[in-house]
Formats: sequence, structure tokens, C-alpha cells
Amino acid sequence: MNLGITGGFGCGKSTAAKLFEKKGFRRLDADALVRERVLTSPEICEAIRAHFGQEVFAADGVVNRKVLAARVFAEENELRWLEGLVHPRVFDLWQTALAADPAAYWAVEIPLLFERNLENWFDFTVCVACDPDQQIFRLEQRGLNRALAGQRISKQLPLARKIELADFVLWNSGSAEFLEAQVNRLVSVLAPTTAPAPGAELSPRNQT
Repeated sequence: MNLGITGGFGCGKSTAAKLFEKKGFRRLDADALVRERVLTSPEICEAIRAHFGQEVFAADGVVNRKVLAARVFAEENELRWLEGLVHPRVFDLWQTALAADPAAYWAVEIPLLFERNLENWFDFTVCVACDPDQQIFRLEQRGLNRALAGQRISKQLPLARKIELADFVLWNSGSAEFLEAQVNRLVSVLAPTTAPAPGAELSPRNQT
């Protein structure tokens, strides 16, 4: 079984995916693939250097993701260029991983799952959501000011639309225990052989 986990920027996708991992799923993080596999590729680095220049690289030759992010989120055409370079490599990596263990239960974090029309690659899609004020607060806790947080959020499909498109929704404005209870309940419905602990009720497209 393959679950595609998405949601708003700062809503807690990774937290939810780790809870699925705790219940026996294999976790795959698209952002981690970008950081650890794609942006460390000599071919990708050379393409980025040719397009953006040396200023988006640290002194040790590694891509400075903070500087690169500032460049691309400020200019839509630059963001699209980078996504066109990076996304096909990420897609190939997670497809290779899933194909290597097709019998496993997978929880795959993909921030732009609906934006890139990837939902058909998964048995079910899960959207992790929270209220807007909490979303901004969490991003500020990561070091983004309110303006930058809003800028990043604006580059994604509106959260309300992601909620509409998802098969299941996990509401992450409450406690960590409440989120875990929702994950436990969802696992008990979708993958009962993992024998999850009792949790909160959850229904398709809704959390109750």
C-alpha cells in the first residue's frame, strides 16, 4: 500500500509521516531526497551553478539552500526552472524505492502532490492540515518571518483545496497525542494487519 502524504507548508507532514513509520510503514520524504540526493548530484549542481551563479553555493561547494530558496521564491520563473530540474529526479528516486519493495506499506511525503498531479500514483492520499494562525506560527518558529512564510504558502495550492482533493484529512491544530490518535485510527482502517492502538475516529475527507 502506498500513501501519499501532503498538506500545507508548516502543517506537520513530516510529523504525521513519522507516526505512520511508527506503525510499520516505510517513510520516504521527497524533501529529504532533494537535500540528500538531488542537490548533492554533480550534474544538478553544475546546472544550478550555470543558471544562478556561484552565489547560491556555500564556500565548501555545497548548494546553499537558504540562498537558493530566497532566489526562487522571489521569482516565479526561477522557481519553475528549478522545479523542472529537480522534480523529475525526485520522482525517479521515489519510484525506484517503491518498486524495490512493492509489498511494503509506504508513507511518502510530497508537498506538491496535488500541484503535480501525482495522486494517481498512490492508493490513498492524506492531507495534514491546521488552522492558518498556527501554520504561520510554526513557520516563524523555523526562522521565517511572517512575510516570507506567507510567500512560501502562496506558492502552493490553497490548503482548503488540498483538503477537498485528499482521501483523508489529519487535523494537526491540537496536541501531538491527538494527531497520533488520528494516525492510529487511519492505520487501523487501511492496514489492520499492523494492529494499531485504538485512536480517534477518522473518516474519508474528514476528521471527527
